[in-house]
Amino acid sequence: MKTAIVGASGAVGQEFLRVLDERNFPVDELVLFGSARSAGTSYTFRGKSIAVKELQHNDDFKGVDIAFVSAGAGASKEFADTITKHGAVMIDNSSAFRMDADVPLVVPEVNAADAQNRPRGIIANPNCTTIQMVVALKPLEQLSHILRIHVATYQAASGAGAAAMAELENQYRQIIAGEKPTVEKFAYQLAYNLIPQVDVFTDNGYTKEEMKMYHETQKIMHSNVETSATCVRVPSLRAHSEAVWIETERPIAVEEARAAFSQAEGIVVMDNPAQKEYPMPLFVAGNDPVYVGRIRKDISNPRGLSFWCVGDQIKKGAALNAVQIAEYLKKNALF
Repeated sequence: MKTAIVGASGAVGQEFLRVLDERNFPVDELVLFGSARSAGTSYTFRGKSIAVKELQHNDDFKGVDIAFVSAGAGASKEFADTITKHGAVMIDNSSAFRMDADVPLVVPEVNAADAQNRPRGIIANPNCTTIQMVVALKPLEQLSHILRIHVATYQAASGAGAAAMAELENQYRQIIAGEKPTVEKFAYQLAYNLIPQVDVFTDNGYTKEEMKMYHETQKIMHSNVETSATCVRVPSLRAHSEAVWIETERPIAVEEARAAFSQAEGIVVMDNPAQKEYPMPLFVAGNDPVYVGRIRKDISNPRGLSFWCVGDQIKKGAALNAVQIAEYLKKNALF
């Protein structure tokens, strides 16, 4: 297995290195790629120091079996042909190809088999908020078809990358020191604040992030489900949280939902309000599963159910999901 990571110096690229090692993914040779600025930087993987190569239009991907790409939509579009021309499977973490009809959009716990049909050699990793939500929705969809979703997200600084995480930490230090906080990665100061905007606004008043949740959920779940989202940036470092309300064709009892969550792949139920036990970013960051709690009936809708879920955006929301796709492909001899 010759494996490549494109965007190796970024937050997700670094997480790829950790996840591949943690899961003992069979890497015989690892090649790291990045921008001209990061070229030459070395990272250690399984005791070996590997220098980052500059991503260029050449034959550097010859012999590569799988390429994990997290360098932004622009780079993905520009270099997709270069990455795949010798047969490498490109698992892309950007928004570049997610809604293309000939590119599967995959969350292994939900629609792993879609990865089998990839005419362009590209598999898209969904948006982080969509990933953790559909993992939680899958067992409920198996009980009764979900007609409608309302979701409010509480998205950590990690969603905007390593520099954004550093900026949040620095803002707290600056404020405590009585200094004016540096604001570069977000429209406003994030420390001690909430920003009800993730990505740019579209003509319908929703942001691109919110519309991603609408469209991607339908594609992944092969469903006509309608999703209305409000995405909010919050001053936590990593791990996104979501408050989710669903309406199903038939009512789902709380006990039925809790049992389905408990048996589902990739989910940990943490739901004991009497003991103040529920998922929180503070305790979920760095972990693999999607954590679900606050499971209850929607008192405004007889066919409604509400729950709270938390997942590590850099891990399950990005690197881990991509590696799980690669594991599925290898297990089923699909490359």
